[in-house]
Amino acid sequence: MSEVVVNQRRWVAGRPVDVVATWGPLHRGGGDPTWRMRAGTLWRGVRTPGGPVTLAVSVNRDQEAVSARAWGTSDGVEWTLDALPDMLGARDHLEGFDASNPLLRQALKAHPGWRVPRTGLVMESLVPAIIEQKVTGQEAFAGFRQLVLHWGTVAPGPGADLGLRVQPDVAAMRAIPSWEWLELGISPNRADTIAGVLSRAARLAETAGLELPQARRRLMAVPGIGVWTAAETAQRALGDADAVSFGDYHVAKNIGWALTGREVDDQGLVEVLAPYAPHRYRVQRLLALAGLQRPRHGARMSPRGHIPIRRSRR
Repeated sequence: MSEVVVNQRRWVAGRPVDVVATWGPLHRGGGDPTWRMRAGTLWRGVRTPGGPVTLAVSVNRDQEAVSARAWGTSDGVEWTLDALPDMLGARDHLEGFDASNPLLRQALKAHPGWRVPRTGLVMESLVPAIIEQKVTGQEAFAGFRQLVLHWGTVAPGPGADLGLRVQPDVAAMRAIPSWEWLELGISPNRADTIAGVLSRAARLAETAGLELPQARRRLMAVPGIGVWTAAETAQRALGDADAVSFGDYHVAKNIGWALTGREVDDQGLVEVLAPYAPHRYRVQRLLALAGLQRPRHGARMSPRGHIPIRRSRR
């Protein structure tokens, strides 16, 4: 095992920083093994190009400064600390964003520290997005949790004491047999799509360095990766402020209701959001942060009962 090193970095953002709001989309449910909050510090287990890292981040709001500590291999730690500003939206900007709508203006005022993150970690966002395809949130989060608990690694340094884990790497996921995916609660079609991205992992990781249109095309060239999955990945890994989650069961209805007073389908959402390009995902996320969603009637959709989800050993 490589020696665990620790280093720290302080980033003065020059603006408010809300780590929880910015990284909220990276949090895969209440049982996410890669995420812990302790006494105002957010801890994450991160799979970097240099290996697994434990990252601890806190914010001095008065000074608009972010303090970060990272444990792991030397390469992993330095990569993480160098990438931290981008992860917290340093490249994101509001230039050209039309906030004349009172709801959006209020959401911006209420969440001044939120920005679109750019983690640069494509597989870290792509695999969970595939797991979330066409299932309930409960199913999706359970599948991801089981994957990380059974095939991921213990986070280095103090992350281990917190029970923090890191997503499995490409080699580990390639070793998972087909029947094991089913026991994790991940259906064969989603497992097949994951196998497809694993076989192209190097090419897909390169999308972090491409222009956004080219990156989207490369992601969607993989069988099983459509507009929704590519958008969910781009929102997190690529800092794409225009990547709307078209095809989502709730997104079009919620945005339509918030902005027009009525639910719309995906085609209607294209029309509603057209004036906001290239900030259409910004609208989606701001409305979500503001809690603006249509009233729901009836019981929530139940998880499917035919997938044998393995019970956690933890």
